[in-house]
Amino acid sequence: MNIIFLRRKGKARQLNLARPLTLSVVAALTLLVLGGAFALGLQYGLGAHQRGMLSDIPRFGNVLAEQKKQLADLKQQLQLRVDAMAMRLGAMNAHVIRLDALGRRLTEMADIDSREFNFDVAPPSGGPENDGEGVSAGIPDLTQMLAQLEQRVNLRDSQLAALENVILAQELKEDIHPEGRPVARGFISSYFGERADPFDGREAFHKGVDFAGAMGDKVVAVAEGVVTWAGERSGFGKLVEISHGDGYVTRYAHNQRTLVAVGQMVKRGESVALMGSTGRSTGPHVHFEVLRNGRQVNPLSFIGH
Repeated sequence: MNIIFLRRKGKARQLNLARPLTLSVVAALTLLVLGGAFALGLQYGLGAHQRGMLSDIPRFGNVLAEQKKQLADLKQQLQLRVDAMAMRLGAMNAHVIRLDALGRRLTEMADIDSREFNFDVAPPSGGPENDGEGVSAGIPDLTQMLAQLEQRVNLRDSQLAALENVILAQELKEDIHPEGRPVARGFISSYFGERADPFDGREAFHKGVDFAGAMGDKVVAVAEGVVTWAGERSGFGKLVEISHGDGYVTRYAHNQRTLVAVGQMVKRGESVALMGSTGRSTGPHVHFEVLRNGRQVNPLSFIGH
């Protein structure tokens, strides 16, 4: 195939397309013209909106990077809150363990049936099924629930501590309250109140109770207290006097020998002397007195029989 080009002055130029070189040059020129046309069309054919979107691509990249950073910060803050809640739960768990131990101790102290207050088993609970689906608690709700539970645990801690103090005070009061007989064996040979004096027969007021027994029998304290006298006293012979607090004092007189010293702490049932007949006495016995706020009272109300 030939292409004829006409020149000025009537001359003509013939281009033979059958030649490979000529065909390559024509193809290259065609591609060049089409590429330029496409680029020109792309530049002027796109509308303002499309060109604006292309120009916004870098800005969108920056926004996406900023959002990723904010998301990472949010995840870090969320993890910190979860860690804080875990620490609070751990502290509350330790607190509950202490409360359980205190509750068990109080149950034993108060002699309560362990089946009634079993601190090793969760208390029974129940209720009807819900008609609708439950709603999961969010983190703000959980935080509020934890705060309320902490308040309840602290309140129970204070209540149990107060109860423990009451029980301990009650036990202490029982320990220091005179109760029981000052001898393990023997019998009452003289009661509290008016009687004939054993030495001169005159009417006299007996301020204690006498327990007769054998020489050397043990004399025991009827309550916990502190020894305030241990030795000779006029009329009493060898005397042991114990102060129990709350205004109570007990006396054990006419002993053969004292077994305690002044200032010594003694417990209920502990031996404090050996029975004798020292002082103003007609035979082996212990003269037992109970004083309340400095005045002798009838020991029979503390002996029980």
